[in-house]
Amino acid sequence: MASGSELSIVIPVFNEEESIPRFIKELESVLKRVGESYEIIFAIDPSNDGTERLVHQLHEADPRVKYLVFSRRIGQPLAILAGLASTSGKASIVMDVDLQDPPELILEMVKKWREGFDVVIPQRRTRGKESWTRGLIARIGYKVIKRVADVDIPENCGEFRLLSRRVVKQVVGLKEHHGFLRGLVALVGFKQCTIPFDRCDRASGRTKYSELTGSLRVGFNGIFCFSTYALTLSTKLGFTIAIGAFVLAVIYIVLKLLSFPFPLGNPSLAILILFLGGIQLLSVGILGEYIGRIYEEVRDRPKFIVDKEVGF
Repeated sequence: MASGSELSIVIPVFNEEESIPRFIKELESVLKRVGESYEIIFAIDPSNDGTERLVHQLHEADPRVKYLVFSRRIGQPLAILAGLASTSGKASIVMDVDLQDPPELILEMVKKWREGFDVVIPQRRTRGKESWTRGLIARIGYKVIKRVADVDIPENCGEFRLLSRRVVKQVVGLKEHHGFLRGLVALVGFKQCTIPFDRCDRASGRTKYSELTGSLRVGFNGIFCFSTYALTLSTKLGFTIAIGAFVLAVIYIVLKLLSFPFPLGNPSLAILILFLGGIQLLSVGILGEYIGRIYEEVRDRPKFIVDKEVGF
């Protein structure tokens, strides 16, 4: 690993040829004002457009621009971890190229880091333009994760954040394969603070990562990888249904003894069977989510395979 940089900027990209030129111009303008040595590391999921070619041109013009290309598409979370593993700076900043995370905030983030904070997280007051499905999933997901997670994960915060060298070292050293950075950073601890900001609209193009399935995957990782609450909830549901069935049986017996005309038949049975079947499938699904993640961890496959490393 190289040495000498004060700041490392980690940028995961996939099919972002359209967004990179404006982003790099604004980023370099801000980094000049910071006044510290820096490196810019692009973590490139194999793209179908000219993303890699464009980043290579940036590297040829400025050796401080470096990049990784993976052997296959691995997704944003693991691309970020790979980028962090390649950093050399005393602090690392993770951000996207769509300019929804404004580079101007780097000035305040670095200021907080110099004041002694190991983790500086911009926290969204507003979310900018996004689909209603993603906004709804985000609002529900943050509330649920906040309620059930075993670690304190701040609400309305994305991957955009500054991490000190010792935090990067601990996060990269964790053996977990899901790559849920928000949870991993909360897990390692250290001195943290948030900076409120209004998220901008995307500068150009559309996000190339799946909004619906990607958001759900991130949310499930937050719930299942940092909490056993879902298992406890499944047990509670089982007890509740058992008690309800016992109470219902007592009611039926009392009504029968009192010769009260109580309609029973196929509708009642169908409702009970469907309800119990749904609860059983939900419980099996929760178990499957945990078992699937256990399976991923015990295989201990590489989190990512780098095809190219340029500039390191």
